[in-house]
Amino acid sequence: MTDRQIAELGELRRALHQTPEVSGEEKQTAARIAMELERAGADRIWTRLGGHGVAAEFIGKQDGPTVMIRCELDGLPIHEISEVPHRSTIAGKGHLCGHDGHMVMVLGVGLALAKRPEYGRVVVLFQPAEETGAGAQAVINDPRWPEIRPDFAFAYHNIPGRPLGEIGLCEGPSNCASRGMKITFTGKTSHAAAPEDGDSPAQVMAGLMQTLPLLGNGGTMDDDFALATLTHSRLGKASFGIAPGDGELWVTLRSQTDGRMDRMVAEAETLVSTALGQESALLAAVSWHDVFLANVNEANAAAIAARSAQNLDLTKHLMTAPMRWSEDFSRFGLDGAKSAMLFIGSGEDQPQLHNPNFDFPDALIPVGISLFVEIIEQILSNPALPAQTGRPAADG
Repeated sequence: MTDRQIAELGELRRALHQTPEVSGEEKQTAARIAMELERAGADRIWTRLGGHGVAAEFIGKQDGPTVMIRCELDGLPIHEISEVPHRSTIAGKGHLCGHDGHMVMVLGVGLALAKRPEYGRVVVLFQPAEETGAGAQAVINDPRWPEIRPDFAFAYHNIPGRPLGEIGLCEGPSNCASRGMKITFTGKTSHAAAPEDGDSPAQVMAGLMQTLPLLGNGGTMDDDFALATLTHSRLGKASFGIAPGDGELWVTLRSQTDGRMDRMVAEAETLVSTALGQESALLAAVSWHDVFLANVNEANAAAIAARSAQNLDLTKHLMTAPMRWSEDFSRFGLDGAKSAMLFIGSGEDQPQLHNPNFDFPDALIPVGISLFVEIIEQILSNPALPAQTGRPAADG
């Protein structure tokens, strides 16, 4: 790519940073991305995938496998406090995870594909609602997904605290499973002078706030890794005259494997039912939110990524354990793609993801593009690599 193209992608990244849209609301971001893909000469563009998702294909000269490069559209409901000139212009919302940078790297791949691959095709996917864990499955559930379904899928996430431009490679598990547990308590209020005449959830909630974290306290990253984190609680109304009659507890469960998560879920639900007791008039309802499955990198895809980083002489970091945080990219592997989540260092002094002063470093843009393009070249220059699904029968 030319220096001018890289500079223009940096300008676009900063423009996207100024106008973040949270999960499920990415309409304007998606429209801008679709316009840029049309300018890049995509052979076909899909919009409104699984919500506001956008995908585009670049068709090679001969049939072959489909390689998908995926990024995320959504920002976060966090108020940005940085002093950069391109800080968010929308109160309470910010691109504080780097999805703005991920988007322009994938757009850069589209620009590089002005020279079409020899075999197969490339799909670039701009996925909605990653932060809630809902977007990937919504895209897969879209009736047009069979026209897009890839044989290989790759994605990045930037990693603060690692050297700028370093490529993190993980064999096997790369991201933990997680899910939010919301427990809603319903009892009966009473006058604060006569609490015995009501049904307060206070004692049950206090007990669960002690026992639920015991489901997992972190520790060594292995198949038995488990972590339960209390994230929110609410008891009654803010009043000195009312004994509470309702409340909520929010807990995040996290594990390295989906099997361990299933055990945590069962144990958590048992704790709630036990805490209520047989004679209590108090009711409790459990609901599950932001469900992320564990992401496991497929061996062949991980090896292709490692070889591509080696070919470009990029600094590599071979990870011995997955990230504790989660990614709904796992859904594409479960859908049948040979997939790998890659990591790219965003600087040892970079603020943490979701910090209110996070800002994606533009210096990563050419690094990210070059590795994705090399991965595509490794796969689509080799006619011996079979496609799992083949070119869709639909036009384009």
